[in-house]
Amino acid sequence: MTQPTQLDIDRRHVIHSLHHGPTCDDAHVWVGGRGAMLFDEAGREYFDALAGLWNVVVGHGRSEIAAAAARQMNALPYATSYAGSTNRPAIELAERLAEMFYPRINRFFFTSGGAEANEAAFKTARFYWKVAGKTEKTKIIGRNWGYHGTTLAAMSATGLPAYWPWFEPRVPGFLHIESPYPYRFVPPIASAEDSRTPGQMAADLLEEAIVREGPDSVAAFLGEPIQCVAGVIVPPDDYWPRIRAICDKYDVLLIADEVITGFGRTGEWFALSRYGIEPDLVTFAKGITSGYFPLGGLGMSDSIAEAIDERDTSRAWMHAHTYSAHPVGCAVALANLDIIEREGLVEQAAERGRYLNRRAATLASHKNVGEIRGLGLMTAVEIVADRESKAEFAAEEKVGPRIHAATQNRGMFTRMRGDVYNIAPCFTVEERQIDRMVEILGESIEEVLGK
Repeated sequence: MTQPTQLDIDRRHVIHSLHHGPTCDDAHVWVGGRGAMLFDEAGREYFDALAGLWNVVVGHGRSEIAAAAARQMNALPYATSYAGSTNRPAIELAERLAEMFYPRINRFFFTSGGAEANEAAFKTARFYWKVAGKTEKTKIIGRNWGYHGTTLAAMSATGLPAYWPWFEPRVPGFLHIESPYPYRFVPPIASAEDSRTPGQMAADLLEEAIVREGPDSVAAFLGEPIQCVAGVIVPPDDYWPRIRAICDKYDVLLIADEVITGFGRTGEWFALSRYGIEPDLVTFAKGITSGYFPLGGLGMSDSIAEAIDERDTSRAWMHAHTYSAHPVGCAVALANLDIIEREGLVEQAAERGRYLNRRAATLASHKNVGEIRGLGLMTAVEIVADRESKAEFAAEEKVGPRIHAATQNRGMFTRMRGDVYNIAPCFTVEERQIDRMVEILGESIEEVLGK
Protein backbone atom coordinates (compact mmCIF):
# COMPACT_ATOMS: atom_id res chain seq x y z
CA MET A 1 0.00 0.00 0.00
CA THR A 2 1.37 3.40 -0.98
CA GLN A 3 2.18 5.63 1.97
CA PRO A 4 0.31 8.96 1.95
CA THR A 5 2.42 12.02 1.24
CA GLN A 6 2.54 15.01 3.56
CA LEU A 7 0.28 16.81 1.10
CA ASP A 8 -2.20 13.90 1.16
CA ILE A 9 -2.38 14.14 4.95
CA ASP A 10 -2.70 17.91 4.76
CA ARG A 11 -5.69 17.63 2.44
CA ARG A 12 -7.36 15.17 4.82
CA HIS A 13 -6.89 17.09 8.03
CA VAL A 14 -5.83 20.76 7.66
CA ILE A 15 -8.14 23.68 6.95
CA HIS A 16 -6.09 26.62 5.68
CA SER A 17 -6.52 30.37 5.91
CA LEU A 18 -8.63 31.50 2.92
CA HIS A 19 -9.24 27.80 2.25
CA HIS A 20 -9.83 26.93 -1.40
CA GLY A 21 -9.68 23.28 -2.41
CA PRO A 22 -7.94 23.54 -5.81
CA THR A 23 -5.27 25.85 -4.39
CA CYS A 24 -4.57 23.37 -1.61
CA ASP A 25 -4.09 20.57 -4.15
CA ASP A 26 -0.85 22.20 -5.33
CA ALA A 27 0.35 23.50 -1.99
CA HIS A 28 4.01 23.84 -1.10
CA VAL A 29 5.18 21.92 1.96
CA TRP A 30 7.75 24.31 3.38
CA VAL A 31 10.52 22.77 5.45
CA GLY A 32 13.14 25.48 5.86
CA GLY A 33 14.22 29.03 5.29
CA ARG A 34 17.36 31.13 5.31
CA GLY A 35 17.43 34.88 4.86
CA ALA A 36 15.19 35.77 1.92
CA MET A 37 14.82 32.14 0.79
CA LEU A 38 12.34 29.33 1.45
CA PHE A 39 12.88 25.59 0.84
CA ASP A 40 10.16 23.01 0.20
CA GLU A 41 10.19 19.29 0.91
CA ALA A 42 11.11 18.53 -2.72
CA GLY A 43 14.36 20.44 -2.20
CA ARG A 44 13.38 23.41 -4.36
CA GLU A 45 14.49 26.91 -3.38
CA TYR A 46 12.22 29.96 -3.67
CA PHE A 47 12.57 33.66 -3.09
CA ASP A 48 10.23 34.56 -0.25
CA ALA A 49 9.07 37.69 -2.05
CA LEU A 50 6.56 38.70 0.61
CA ALA A 51 8.67 37.90 3.70
CA GLY A 52 6.09 35.31 4.76
CA LEU A 53 3.04 37.55 5.03
CA TRP A 54 4.96 40.85 5.17
CA ASN A 55 6.27 39.81 8.59
CA VAL A 56 9.63 37.98 8.48
CA VAL A 57 11.49 41.27 8.36
CA VAL A 58 14.84 40.08 9.75
CA GLY A 59 14.84 37.03 7.47
CA HIS A 60 14.55 33.33 8.15
CA GLY A 61 16.95 31.35 10.30
CA ARG A 62 17.93 33.85 13.01
CA SER A 63 19.16 31.53 15.73
CA GLU A 64 19.38 34.27 18.36
CA ILE A 65 15.61 34.68 18.25
CA ALA A 66 15.11 30.93 18.70
CA ALA A 67 17.56 31.03 21.62
CA ALA A 68 15.64 33.88 23.27
CA ALA A 69 12.42 31.87 22.98
CA ALA A 70 14.10 28.78 24.47
CA ARG A 71 15.51 30.73 27.42
CA GLN A 72 12.13 32.20 28.23
CA MET A 73 10.33 28.87 27.81
CA ASN A 74 12.75 27.31 30.29
CA ALA A 75 12.30 30.15 32.78
CA LEU A 76 8.58 30.96 32.47
CA PRO A 77 6.69 29.53 29.49
CA TYR A 78 3.39 31.23 30.34
CA ALA A 79 1.71 33.35 32.97
CA THR A 80 -1.53 35.30 32.87
CA SER A 81 -1.36 39.04 32.36
CA TYR A 82 -4.87 39.71 33.62
CA ALA A 83 -4.99 42.63 36.05
CA GLY A 84 -2.98 41.65 39.10
CA SER A 85 -0.31 39.75 37.15
CA THR A 86 2.56 40.72 34.88
CA ASN A 87 5.94 39.46 33.72
CA ARG A 88 9.37 40.93 33.09
CA PRO A 89 9.53 40.53 29.27
CA ALA A 90 6.18 42.31 28.91
CA ILE A 91 7.32 45.17 31.15
CA GLU A 92 10.60 45.53 29.27
CA LEU A 93 8.92 45.38 25.87
CA ALA A 94 6.29 47.99 26.75
CA GLU A 95 8.97 50.35 28.08
CA ARG A 96 11.02 49.88 24.93
CA LEU A 97 8.06 50.49 22.63
CA ALA A 98 7.25 53.72 24.45
CA GLU A 99 10.72 54.95 23.49
CA MET A 100 10.31 54.18 19.77
CA PHE A 101 6.61 54.85 19.09
CA TYR A 102 4.90 58.17 18.40
CA PRO A 103 5.56 60.58 21.32
CA ARG A 104 2.07 60.48 22.77
CA ILE A 105 1.74 56.67 22.51
CA ASN A 106 3.11 55.32 25.79
CA ARG A 107 0.81 52.48 26.89
CA PHE A 108 0.35 49.08 25.24
CA PHE A 109 -2.01 46.13 25.29
CA PHE A 110 -0.57 42.97 23.75
CA THR A 111 -2.44 40.49 21.56
CA SER A 112 -1.62 37.43 19.47
CA GLY A 113 -1.84 39.23 16.12
CA GLY A 114 -3.15 42.09 14.03
CA ALA A 115 -6.83 41.20 13.83
CA GLU A 116 -7.02 40.92 17.62
CA ALA A 117 -5.24 44.27 17.88
CA ASN A 118 -7.82 45.91 15.62
CA GLU A 119 -10.68 44.36 17.59
CA ALA A 120 -9.11 45.84 20.74
CA ALA A 121 -8.88 49.22 19.02
CA PHE A 122 -12.57 49.23 18.07
CA LYS A 123 -13.63 48.34 21.59
CA THR A 124 -11.24 50.86 23.13
CA ALA A 125 -12.56 53.68 20.94
CA ARG A 126 -16.11 52.91 22.05
CA PHE A 127 -15.03 52.58 25.68
CA TYR A 128 -13.27 55.95 25.58
CA TRP A 129 -16.30 57.82 24.32
CA LYS A 130 -18.64 56.09 26.74
CA VAL A 131 -16.43 57.07 29.68
CA ALA A 132 -16.45 60.63 28.27
CA GLY A 133 -20.25 60.60 28.33
CA LYS A 134 -20.63 60.48 24.53
CA THR A 135 -22.32 57.10 24.48
CA GLU A 136 -23.61 57.32 20.90
CA LYS A 137 -20.13 57.61 19.37
CA THR A 138 -19.77 53.99 18.22
CA LYS A 139 -19.32 53.95 14.43
CA ILE A 140 -16.00 53.12 12.77
CA ILE A 141 -15.24 54.56 9.33
CA GLY A 142 -12.77 52.64 7.19
CA ARG A 143 -11.86 52.71 3.51
CA ASN A 144 -12.40 50.67 0.39
CA TRP A 145 -9.38 48.45 -0.26
CA GLY A 146 -8.49 48.46 3.44
CA TYR A 147 -7.48 45.19 5.10
CA HIS A 148 -7.77 44.80 8.87
CA GLY A 149 -8.20 41.07 9.47
CA THR A 150 -10.93 38.46 9.18
CA THR A 151 -12.45 38.12 12.64
CA LEU A 152 -16.04 39.30 12.44
CA ALA A 153 -15.59 42.97 13.38
CA ALA A 154 -12.20 43.24 11.63
CA MET A 155 -13.77 41.70 8.51
CA SER A 156 -16.56 44.27 8.73
CA ALA A 157 -13.94 47.02 8.87
CA THR A 158 -12.06 45.50 5.93
CA GLY A 159 -12.93 47.20 2.65
CA LEU A 160 -12.32 44.23 0.36
CA PRO A 161 -15.79 42.83 -0.45
CA ALA A 162 -14.47 39.37 -1.39
CA TYR A 163 -14.11 38.68 2.34
CA TRP A 164 -17.77 39.36 3.17
CA PRO A 165 -20.41 37.30 1.30
CA TRP A 166 -20.29 33.92 3.01
CA PHE A 167 -20.07 35.38 6.53
CA GLU A 168 -22.69 38.12 6.44
CA PRO A 169 -24.43 39.89 8.01
CA ARG A 170 -21.49 42.07 8.95
CA VAL A 171 -21.22 43.75 12.33
CA PRO A 172 -23.29 46.96 12.24
CA GLY A 173 -21.60 50.30 12.78
CA PHE A 174 -18.82 49.92 10.20
CA LEU A 175 -18.82 51.94 6.97
CA HIS A 176 -16.35 52.80 4.22
CA ILE A 177 -15.23 55.74 2.12
CA GLU A 178 -13.21 55.67 -1.08
CA SER A 179 -9.48 55.00 -0.91
CA PRO A 180 -7.06 57.73 -2.03
CA TYR A 181 -5.68 55.09 -4.52
CA PRO A 182 -3.91 57.55 -6.89
CA TYR A 183 -4.04 55.23 -9.91
CA ARG A 184 -7.81 54.74 -9.73
CA PHE A 185 -9.27 57.50 -7.55
CA VAL A 186 -11.73 59.63 -9.50
CA PRO A 187 -12.04 63.07 -7.86
CA PRO A 188 -15.56 64.48 -7.56
CA ILE A 189 -16.56 67.06 -10.13
CA ALA A 190 -15.45 70.38 -8.69
CA SER A 191 -16.07 73.99 -9.49
CA ALA A 192 -13.42 76.12 -11.14
CA GLU A 193 -12.79 77.76 -7.76
CA ASP A 194 -11.99 74.45 -6.08
CA SER A 195 -8.23 74.43 -5.52
CA ARG A 196 -8.06 71.14 -3.63
CA THR A 197 -5.62 68.44 -4.70
CA PRO A 198 -6.78 64.84 -5.31
CA GLY A 199 -5.29 63.88 -1.95
CA GLN A 200 -7.28 66.54 -0.15
CA MET A 201 -10.43 65.59 -2.06
CA ALA A 202 -10.01 61.96 -1.02
CA ALA A 203 -9.50 62.99 2.60
CA ASP A 204 -12.54 65.25 2.51
CA LEU A 205 -14.68 62.18 1.86
CA LEU A 206 -14.13 61.44 5.53
CA GLU A 207 -15.61 64.79 6.53
CA GLU A 208 -18.60 64.17 4.26
CA ALA A 209 -19.17 60.77 5.88
CA ILE A 210 -18.88 62.14 9.42
CA VAL A 211 -21.37 64.93 8.67
CA ARG A 212 -23.72 62.50 6.91
CA GLU A 213 -23.67 59.99 9.79
CA GLY A 214 -23.64 62.67 12.47
CA PRO A 215 -20.45 63.57 14.38
CA ASP A 216 -22.01 62.42 17.65
CA SER A 217 -22.26 58.88 16.24
CA VAL A 218 -18.69 58.42 14.90
CA ALA A 219 -16.08 57.02 17.27
CA ALA A 220 -13.05 56.58 14.99
CA PHE A 221 -11.52 56.57 11.56
CA LEU A 222 -9.41 53.51 10.74
CA GLY A 223 -6.75 53.31 8.06
CA GLU A 224 -3.47 51.72 7.06
CA PRO A 225 -0.92 54.45 6.30
CA ILE A 226 -0.14 52.47 3.13
CA GLN A 227 -2.79 50.00 1.94
CA CYS A 228 -0.42 47.09 1.55
CA VAL A 229 -2.59 44.00 1.02
CA ALA A 230 -4.58 45.86 -1.64
CA GLY A 231 -1.40 46.36 -3.64
CA VAL A 232 0.88 48.92 -1.92
CA ILE A 233 -1.48 51.87 -2.37
CA VAL A 234 0.54 54.95 -1.38
CA PRO A 235 -1.62 58.03 -0.73
CA PRO A 236 -0.65 61.56 -1.84
CA ASP A 237 1.54 63.32 0.71
CA ASP A 238 -1.20 65.77 1.68
CA TYR A 239 -3.79 63.08 2.41
CA TRP A 240 -2.94 62.07 5.99
CA PRO A 241 -2.42 65.60 7.40
CA ARG A 242 -5.92 66.47 6.15
CA ILE A 243 -7.34 63.29 7.71
CA ARG A 244 -5.78 64.21 11.07
CA ALA A 245 -7.27 67.70 10.90
CA ILE A 246 -10.75 66.34 10.10
CA CYS A 247 -10.59 63.88 13.00
CA ASP A 248 -9.61 66.70 15.35
CA LYS A 249 -12.40 68.95 14.04
CA TYR A 250 -15.14 66.41 14.78
CA ASP A 251 -13.75 64.67 17.89
CA VAL A 252 -13.10 61.42 16.01
CA LEU A 253 -10.24 59.15 17.08
CA LEU A 254 -7.64 58.24 14.46
CA ILE A 255 -6.70 54.55 14.47
CA ALA A 256 -3.57 53.76 12.46
CA ASP A 257 -3.38 50.12 11.38
CA GLU A 258 0.40 49.66 11.28
CA VAL A 259 0.24 45.87 11.38
CA ILE A 260 2.30 45.74 8.17
CA THR A 261 3.91 49.18 8.04
CA GLY A 262 5.17 49.19 11.64
CA PHE A 263 8.78 48.37 12.54
CA GLY A 264 10.49 49.58 9.42
CA ARG A 265 8.68 48.37 6.31
CA THR A 266 8.36 51.91 4.89
CA GLY A 267 11.92 52.90 5.84
CA GLU A 268 10.62 54.60 9.00
CA TRP A 269 9.93 52.89 12.31
CA PHE A 270 6.26 53.84 11.89
CA ALA A 271 4.68 55.06 8.70
CA LEU A 272 2.67 58.08 9.77
CA SER A 273 5.93 59.71 10.88
CA ARG A 274 6.51 60.36 7.18
CA TYR A 275 3.47 62.64 7.15
CA GLY A 276 4.26 64.48 10.37
CA ILE A 277 1.18 63.35 12.30
CA GLU A 278 0.35 61.00 15.17
CA PRO A 279 -2.61 58.65 15.69
CA ASP A 280 -4.68 58.26 18.85
CA LEU A 281 -4.58 54.47 18.64
CA VAL A 282 -2.13 52.35 16.67
CA THR A 283 -2.28 48.62 16.01
CA PHE A 284 0.78 46.52 15.27
CA ALA A 285 1.91 42.90 14.82
CA LYS A 286 3.95 41.14 12.08
CA GLY A 287 7.32 42.91 12.23
CA ILE A 288 7.48 43.09 16.03
CA THR A 289 8.58 39.43 16.17
CA SER A 290 9.40 38.89 12.48
CA GLY A 291 6.80 36.14 12.60
CA TYR A 292 8.89 33.95 14.91
CA PHE A 293 6.08 34.04 17.50
CA PRO A 294 2.47 35.27 17.25
CA LEU A 295 2.35 38.72 18.87
CA GLY A 296 0.58 41.98 18.18
CA GLY A 297 -0.71 44.89 20.13
CA LEU A 298 -2.51 48.17 20.57
CA GLY A 299 -0.71 51.37 21.48
CA MET A 300 -2.82 54.16 22.91
CA SER A 301 -2.43 57.85 23.60
CA ASP A 302 -1.95 59.10 27.12
CA SER A 303 -5.49 60.51 27.27
CA ILE A 304 -7.04 57.17 26.26
CA ALA A 305 -4.84 55.30 28.73
CA GLU A 306 -5.98 57.72 31.43
CA ALA A 307 -9.59 56.78 30.71
CA ILE A 308 -8.73 53.09 31.03
CA ASP A 309 -6.98 53.77 34.36
CA GLU A 310 -10.37 54.82 35.78
CA ARG A 311 -10.51 53.75 39.46
CA ASP A 312 -14.26 53.11 39.42
CA THR A 313 -14.54 49.32 38.98
CA SER A 314 -17.96 49.75 37.36
CA ARG A 315 -16.06 51.30 34.44
CA ALA A 316 -13.44 48.58 34.10
CA TRP A 317 -12.02 47.99 30.59
CA MET A 318 -13.44 44.47 30.28
CA HIS A 319 -11.29 43.33 27.36
CA ALA A 320 -8.94 40.36 27.62
CA HIS A 321 -7.00 37.61 25.85
CA THR A 322 -5.55 34.49 27.45
CA TYR A 323 -2.27 35.02 25.61
CA SER A 324 -1.99 38.78 26.06
CA ALA A 325 1.57 39.79 27.03
CA HIS A 326 2.75 36.20 26.54
CA PRO A 327 6.21 36.09 28.13
CA VAL A 328 7.74 34.04 25.30
CA GLY A 329 6.26 36.32 22.64
CA CYS A 330 7.56 39.40 24.44
CA ALA A 331 11.02 37.85 24.82
CA VAL A 332 11.06 37.04 21.10
CA ALA A 333 10.01 40.60 20.27
CA LEU A 334 12.86 42.01 22.35
CA ALA A 335 15.39 39.78 20.58
CA ASN A 336 13.96 40.74 17.21
CA LEU A 337 14.10 44.46 18.01
CA ASP A 338 17.72 43.99 19.13
CA ILE A 339 18.55 42.67 15.65
CA ILE A 340 16.68 45.45 13.85
CA GLU A 341 18.43 48.14 15.87
CA ARG A 342 21.91 46.55 15.96
CA GLU A 343 21.99 45.90 12.22
CA GLY A 344 20.37 49.19 11.23
CA LEU A 345 17.63 47.34 9.36
CA VAL A 346 15.14 50.21 9.25
CA GLU A 347 17.68 52.30 7.37
CA GLN A 348 18.55 49.27 5.27
CA ALA A 349 14.89 48.75 4.39
CA ALA A 350 14.79 52.32 3.10
CA GLU A 351 17.96 51.81 1.05
CA ARG A 352 16.99 48.41 -0.36
CA GLY A 353 13.51 49.73 -0.98
CA ARG A 354 14.84 52.50 -3.19
CA TYR A 355 16.81 49.88 -5.10
CA LEU A 356 13.78 47.57 -5.43
CA ASN A 357 11.58 50.35 -6.76
CA ARG A 358 14.23 51.47 -9.27
CA ARG A 359 14.62 47.91 -10.54
CA ALA A 360 10.84 47.34 -10.66
CA ALA A 361 10.48 50.47 -12.77
CA THR A 362 12.27 48.65 -15.61
CA LEU A 363 9.07 46.61 -16.12
CA ALA A 364 7.07 49.71 -17.01
CA SER A 365 7.57 49.35 -20.76
CA HIS A 366 5.42 46.21 -20.98
CA LYS A 367 2.10 46.91 -22.69
CA ASN A 368 0.09 45.39 -19.82
CA VAL A 369 1.87 47.03 -16.90
CA GLY A 370 -0.49 49.78 -15.80
CA GLU A 371 1.35 51.12 -12.79
CA ILE A 372 4.39 50.33 -10.66
CA ARG A 373 4.27 51.87 -7.20
CA GLY A 374 5.99 51.47 -3.88
CA LEU A 375 7.33 52.99 -0.72
CA GLY A 376 10.08 51.64 1.49
CA LEU A 377 10.84 47.98 0.92
CA MET A 378 7.67 47.09 -0.96
CA THR A 379 6.48 47.50 -4.49
CA ALA A 380 3.44 46.49 -6.53
CA VAL A 381 3.03 45.95 -10.24
CA GLU A 382 -0.55 46.38 -11.44
CA ILE A 383 -1.36 44.40 -14.58
CA VAL A 384 -4.13 45.75 -16.81
CA ALA A 385 -5.82 44.73 -20.05
CA ASP A 386 -5.47 48.23 -21.50
CA ARG A 387 -3.03 50.87 -20.28
CA GLU A 388 -4.86 53.85 -21.72
CA SER A 389 -8.22 53.12 -20.13
CA LYS A 390 -6.76 51.25 -17.11
CA ALA A 391 -9.28 48.49 -17.86
CA GLU A 392 -8.76 45.31 -15.88
CA PHE A 393 -8.70 41.78 -17.26
CA ALA A 394 -11.87 39.76 -16.81
CA ALA A 395 -11.64 37.59 -13.69
CA GLU A 396 -12.21 34.41 -15.71
CA GLU A 397 -8.96 35.03 -17.60
CA LYS A 398 -7.10 34.45 -14.31
CA VAL A 399 -4.18 36.60 -15.39
CA GLY A 400 -2.94 37.16 -11.85
CA PRO A 401 -3.00 33.47 -10.87
CA ARG A 402 -1.26 32.55 -14.12
CA ILE A 403 1.52 35.06 -13.50
CA HIS A 404 1.80 33.81 -9.93
CA ALA A 405 2.15 30.24 -11.19
CA ALA A 406 4.80 31.30 -13.69
CA THR A 407 6.84 33.04 -10.99
CA GLN A 408 6.64 29.95 -8.79
CA ASN A 409 7.93 27.81 -11.64
CA ARG A 410 10.94 30.15 -11.72
CA GLY A 411 11.47 30.01 -7.96
CA MET A 412 9.59 32.96 -6.43
CA PHE A 413 6.60 32.93 -4.10
CA THR A 414 4.29 35.75 -2.95
CA ARG A 415 0.61 36.65 -2.59
CA MET A 416 -1.34 38.75 -5.07
CA ARG A 417 -4.41 40.95 -4.98
CA GLY A 418 -6.18 40.05 -8.19
CA ASP A 419 -3.82 41.12 -10.98
CA VAL A 420 -1.53 43.14 -8.70
CA TYR A 421 1.80 41.48 -7.91
CA ASN A 422 3.33 42.43 -4.54
CA ILE A 423 7.03 42.23 -3.69
CA ALA A 424 8.07 42.99 -0.10
CA PRO A 425 11.04 40.83 0.94
CA CYS A 426 12.88 40.75 4.26
CA PHE A 427 15.03 43.73 5.20
CA THR A 428 18.22 41.66 4.81
CA VAL A 429 17.54 40.87 1.14
CA GLU A 430 20.57 41.36 -1.11
CA GLU A 431 20.58 43.55 -4.20
CA ARG A 432 21.44 40.58 -6.44
CA GLN A 433 18.36 38.80 -5.04
CA ILE A 434 16.20 41.83 -5.83
CA ASP A 435 17.61 41.81 -9.37
CA ARG A 436 16.54 38.22 -9.86
CA MET A 437 13.08 38.74 -8.33
CA VAL A 438 12.37 41.54 -10.78
CA GLU A 439 13.72 39.46 -13.67
CA ILE A 440 11.47 36.55 -12.69
CA LEU A 441 8.41 38.79 -12.61
CA GLY A 442 9.27 40.30 -16.00
CA GLU A 443 9.83 36.88 -17.56
CA SER A 444 6.56 35.62 -16.09
CA ILE A 445 4.52 38.58 -17.37
CA GLU A 446 5.94 37.98 -20.86
CA GLU A 447 5.18 34.25 -20.64
CA VAL A 448 1.52 34.90 -19.80
CA LEU A 449 0.83 38.05 -21.85
CA GLY A 450 3.54 38.13 -24.52
CA LYS A 451 6.12 40.83 -25.06
